[in-house]
Amino acid sequence: MVINMNTNRDLNYRLYIQKTDGFTRTPFNKEFEQYMAIKAGDVEKVRNHFSEVRNSFFSGKGKLSEDPIRNIMYHFVVSVALTSRICVEGGLGHDTAYTLSDIYIQKADKCRSVTTIIDMIGEMQIDFAERMHELKKENVISIHIRKCIDYIYEHLHEELTVKILSEVIGLNPSYLSKLFIKEKGISINEFITRAKISTAENLLKFSDFTSLEIAFALGYSSQSAFISVFKKINGITPKQYRDIQYMTNISEPKESDF
Repeated sequence: MVINMNTNRDLNYRLYIQKTDGFTRTPFNKEFEQYMAIKAGDVEKVRNHFSEVRNSFFSGKGKLSEDPIRNIMYHFVVSVALTSRICVEGGLGHDTAYTLSDIYIQKADKCRSVTTIIDMIGEMQIDFAERMHELKKENVISIHIRKCIDYIYEHLHEELTVKILSEVIGLNPSYLSKLFIKEKGISINEFITRAKISTAENLLKFSDFTSLEIAFALGYSSQSAFISVFKKINGITPKQYRDIQYMTNISEPKESDF
């Protein structure tokens, strides 16, 4: 194995300084207890653990930057990245987890004090834990339906039919349709529509993409077709929805945050 000598020199120096200063890094298992509690949807445990470590947040953590704000921001990004990926592993939707991760990073980026970003970490962890808690309450679904749902979310921009999904999953179309309704309570086509509109709602809230761009990104044949479906579900047009909801979930920093 070839070792970068410059990195090796820096590593040995920092390990020496840490030992001299009496620095002890938080054990891996201890750190991961919080992530496992989030994955399990144990909201109370997540909340209590964060409350315990909040005032000594940097104890056992390395310094990632000399700049205090940048340092905590790096820790925040690491935390939200691990949290989102662990929750995906636990069954949270891929798009939901990663979009939520993006939202929290955008929110933290607006903060201008170390304490507000630390508190944002607690808010983020509790949010993910609550979503995992709700997920655990849902009916357990079979591996076939989980694969079907994952494929739908990963291919919203493409043509999606029961025939295509049955070929991907390896089940008879009729059997897959019946199994999907049995386990999810709605038809595959209705689920696809809801998934597309839910994604569209997030894009309208948190992006500057036009209705036309969103329509084509979600596989609609035209903007008018997209608007028609959106209005049928929400009772208002995409433009009206954006006028009401755009960026409302990303609060502007307050003076007290500085």
